[in-house]
Amino acid sequence: MDNDEKGTDVSDTSQPATGGFARRLPLIVIALVAAVGAFTLRDYLNFQTLADNREALLAFRDENFGLTVLAFVAAYFLVVAFSLPGASVMTLTGGFLFATFPGALFNVVAATLGAIAIFSAARLGLGDKLVKKMDSGSGMQKKIKDGIDENQWSMLFLIRLVPAVPFFAANLIPALLGVPLFRFAVTTFLGIIPGAVVFTSVGAGLGEVFDRGDTPDLGIIFEPAILLPILGLCALAALPIVLKTVRGKKGL
Repeated sequence: MDNDEKGTDVSDTSQPATGGFARRLPLIVIALVAAVGAFTLRDYLNFQTLADNREALLAFRDENFGLTVLAFVAAYFLVVAFSLPGASVMTLTGGFLFATFPGALFNVVAATLGAIAIFSAARLGLGDKLVKKMDSGSGMQKKIKDGIDENQWSMLFLIRLVPAVPFFAANLIPALLGVPLFRFAVTTFLGIIPGAVVFTSVGAGLGEVFDRGDTPDLGIIFEPAILLPILGLCALAALPIVLKTVRGKKGL
């Protein structure tokens, strides 16, 4: 009986450790690939590489349109999923190869799938444990978590629409706060459409930019004609939060 009890104790203590490592493995792989990619790919995934190979890319697209779409979506997915440098270049490339439409659609689909991948890895490796800790906490920590839970849809749309929020952070934060996958996927897909359309349209005009020997102006999103409508969408997303806050104060 003593041996059986000891055997049970050993299995109970070893299994969580193994399971914990297995859950963190996807996130570890992503971190390692991201670190290696930051040093090895930054000189390749840039506008100069696109300019140097544009004729070959366009010729391949004309001969193999379906394959080009699949290869582009897969490449963009990997860039986002592993947080590799060159996401902006990939977005503009989508416009360069496929025009504003369907280029914007391909960009949004690829970026959303990549975001889901890194969200799932973070959720699997860290999210559940952190969510349980925050749920069982108290004080300010608990208030922050409850506030986010009450306004998840609005908060998720906001972090996608606000240009100042890094895409990488917008993928990780929801995973660490226990946001459901479906809600994350829907708000990501819809929330990145405005920015994707803007940058894809810039990419659609890259041919003329390269002919002039210039580089594309990514600061176009901060032009009033573009920024103001996006800020309007941000205000619309924040409206439910404001109304809920006002009603809560009146209730007090």
